[in-house]
Amino acid sequence: MQIGEHQILNKNYDELLQFAKENSDKYINADPFPSIYFDNFFNEKFLTDVLAEFPELGDKSDIQYSNPNEIKLASRGEQKFGPKTKVLMHFLNSEPFLNFLAELSGIDKLLSDPYFEGGGCHQIKPGGMLKIHADFNKHRITGLDRRLNFLIYLNKDWKEEYGGHFELWNTDMTESRAKILPLFNRVAMFSTTDFSYHGHPDPLTCPPDRSRKSLALYYYTNGRPKEEVNMGLEDHTTLFKDRKGIESPSMKMYNGLVTLATDLMPPILFRFLKNIRNK
Repeated sequence: MQIGEHQILNKNYDELLQFAKENSDKYINADPFPSIYFDNFFNEKFLTDVLAEFPELGDKSDIQYSNPNEIKLASRGEQKFGPKTKVLMHFLNSEPFLNFLAELSGIDKLLSDPYFEGGGCHQIKPGGMLKIHADFNKHRITGLDRRLNFLIYLNKDWKEEYGGHFELWNTDMTESRAKILPLFNRVAMFSTTDFSYHGHPDPLTCPPDRSRKSLALYYYTNGRPKEEVNMGLEDHTTLFKDRKGIESPSMKMYNGLVTLATDLMPPILFRFLKNIRNK
């Protein structure tokens, strides 16, 4: 099935690049780190068809997280993408869209991820959450450096009281500087560094028949600027952070034990467990 960018997006290619140029300074200078969100980016009918294909996650083929840091579900690769979802995700991994991302972010030579490592369909059910964190920084298969996150929200008629806000925090973890409600056809994009702390930290309070649905794509380069790296943690999994005066003792204890185990284990075992963690 052939679908041009004008049927997936509300802009043609020239308009897409113009949008990137007009918003690049806003993105690069955003508080607390380079980021942006925008609404009605995709053709509403097309994205509604994508939503209709969204799988109910939680069986043994899915990634299931349940610990003091995260209670969420994610798909693996493309195996649960429907036909329209596959068209969308392949377009977002294409050369025209990489050009748009580079123009908007100022990051050149971006590479997409055909493996959808950690990306794809994400679902959080009532009571679920994802504590504030910095993302894993290396692709498990290619070894490339993770530089951009592109998140598409698929939640129609989502109310403020349901929660599920995507939050961006400052580096000393004292304040949320931005809170984005995950509304249908809203896109959030940001640069991933060892200091871009973000998440959905409070338990979801939507009705039991609802869930927070999104699509996630990550983009990479071969190498990255030194100022984006937490020296001594050049290759790491997700780094969870305490919100000062907010997080539970169980989260702090859990993260302390993980840190201690990481410090004590041989590097070969750490790499093995890192691969298991990211599967």
